[in-house]
Amino acid sequence: MALYIRMYEENPAPKYIRQIVDILQDGGVIIYPTDTVYGIGCDITKPKAIERVAQLKGIKAEKANFSFICYDMSHLSDYTKPIDNSIFKLMKRNLPGPFTFILEANNNVPKILKANRKTIGIRIPNNNIIREIVNVLGNPILTTSLKADDEILEYTTDPELIYEDYQNLVDAVIDGGYGGNVASTIIDCTNDEPQVIRLGSVEPEW
Repeated sequence: MALYIRMYEENPAPKYIRQIVDILQDGGVIIYPTDTVYGIGCDITKPKAIERVAQLKGIKAEKANFSFICYDMSHLSDYTKPIDNSIFKLMKRNLPGPFTFILEANNNVPKILKANRKTIGIRIPNNNIIREIVNVLGNPILTTSLKADDEILEYTTDPELIYEDYQNLVDAVIDGGYGGNVASTIIDCTNDEPQVIRLGSVEPEW
């Protein structure tokens, strides 16, 4: 049975953050709030946990378009090829925020995630809970949006209902209040000009 932890975004309790980090380091899978929809993810260095997240989404890990949540932009060079100055400035203007930036991946990206692709999505959400977890963990976490089976409500926004659905499938559910139901804006930065490939709740500041 998954742990259910209520946290406050303004001031997430360090003891709860530590609890979640311990779960991630043990190869656990968690559900957590972001600045858009609730996400499901794990430590990027735990291949078995990555497989579990893929299974929960009903896809193969090698084919999945998972993203990384980073604490800030200092992690970028660990996992991406050098970025153009104009892209760096674009990201700096919009992050932390509800955006996923698609960048070219380098060889530090775990093989399971890079099998057939040369890119990686990077998220730095404007949400203190998940950023503080990543900060204490010391490396990014894998993230993917939590979608509901209900076609009318594409994204599940109520953490108590999420817990009911996932309590036997994940190791922890973090209640950070109601989530949004519009996913992040995705910007592909791997070509000459950055291109919005999915518009979420916010337009980027160019």
